[in-house]
Amino acid sequence: MDAAEARRLAEAQRALFSTGATLELEHRRRALGALYDAVRGHEAEISAALRADLGKGAAESYMCETGLLLRDISCLRRRLGALAGPKRRSVGLAQFPGYGELRPMPYGVVLIMGAWNYPLLLTLQPLAAAIAAGNCAVIKPSSGAPETARVISELLGGIFTPDFVACTPGGRGEHAALLEARWDKIFFTGGAAAGREVLRAAAESLTPVALELGGKCPVIVEASADIPLAARRIVAGKLLNCGQTCVAPDYVLCDAAVEEALLDALCRELERQYPSALDDPEYPRMASRAHFERVRALIDPAKSVCGGRWDEASLKIEPTVLRGVQPGDAVMAEEIFGPVLPVLAYKSLGEAVAFVEGRPRPLALYLFTRSREAKRAVLGRCRFGGGCVNDTLMHLTAASLPFGGVGESGMGAYHGRWGFEEFSHLEGILHRGGALEPPVRYRPWTPLKQAVMRRLLR
Repeated sequence: MDAAEARRLAEAQRALFSTGATLELEHRRRALGALYDAVRGHEAEISAALRADLGKGAAESYMCETGLLLRDISCLRRRLGALAGPKRRSVGLAQFPGYGELRPMPYGVVLIMGAWNYPLLLTLQPLAAAIAAGNCAVIKPSSGAPETARVISELLGGIFTPDFVACTPGGRGEHAALLEARWDKIFFTGGAAAGREVLRAAAESLTPVALELGGKCPVIVEASADIPLAARRIVAGKLLNCGQTCVAPDYVLCDAAVEEALLDALCRELERQYPSALDDPEYPRMASRAHFERVRALIDPAKSVCGGRWDEASLKIEPTVLRGVQPGDAVMAEEIFGPVLPVLAYKSLGEAVAFVEGRPRPLALYLFTRSREAKRAVLGRCRFGGGCVNDTLMHLTAASLPFGGVGESGMGAYHGRWGFEEFSHLEGILHRGGALEPPVRYRPWTPLKQAVMRRLLR
């Protein structure tokens, strides 16, 4: 696809949107139902594609991609009437007599650019929200997961016409061509560098953008924490998709008083959950040779507590815990996006909070504690996209919570109603009648009118 083709596709969708067909609730329900049925009908192909692209096992593929996608589509379809309907709001005396109304309206024609690490979920989950909101959409799956991109293209091509939903697989050329077309909204998931490119392109036409990026997501383990529970949930969250998750725990800040206990517990959990990771067919691999080499280079054998091995043929890296890590070490300079977990000790909780606040805003933060004071101190001071107390990653599974970043970890949010709102513009309407006409708004503004005005507007 070149830029001219991208523009023609966007204009074809704009022509359909202008008919009002996608605004009808029944059209949206049918489209969401068709998407749900198609995903269900392609479960086997999706699972095989995810294994081919990332080495994901069937259970992890369903739990983290297909199942979450189906749940979100179902939730949107079930709540569509309530989400799309107008909401009445009261207004003040200055607007009397009258009432306010909030009306969600779709942006129109949107571009959705997915990511390779969860190539099904991070492409079709925002699509479901865009459809629910009444938009037309062009989908660009990541070229980093080519088999999944092929399945997505076949799946969407079988249920939608391209003037409603179109899929445009490809690499950098297609990515650049799509950004030259005019869109009413762009939704991008990926790295910060590519996110900046999208934002620059969107700025030319003042197109609104949602960016789901990443960052180094910290785990704070406070002295009162349940250490065995913390270790179990840190390992589970860190190693989902072999650490190739934008909200995976990137590093641990641990109270020095419980550092040894936590390191021992982490190694025991690795042995229990991943006893032979390099030989485990359900354990995912690094997505590419370049990614494998980059993550492998972050392992310092002198600081490895457990793990630290790899297999070049399969591109697998053993789950690895590092101790004695310093802020200036290479493993702390960038988002790891792999199965390597650095542990840094702190002397006071204030020191840990200052460390997190002194770095770019993370997409997620996790705190393990039994102390209400510690919870207040961390949640009241640290700025981040979202997270958990005494768990990792599970906030993503709650459709009632928004998912999104802040600062360098992104802008905008989605999941459930938040996704619907991300792809909608909320119009505020004031309804007035003509029975009463307050004279204070009209000239001449006498001293009495000014006195009334001051009472109304304070």
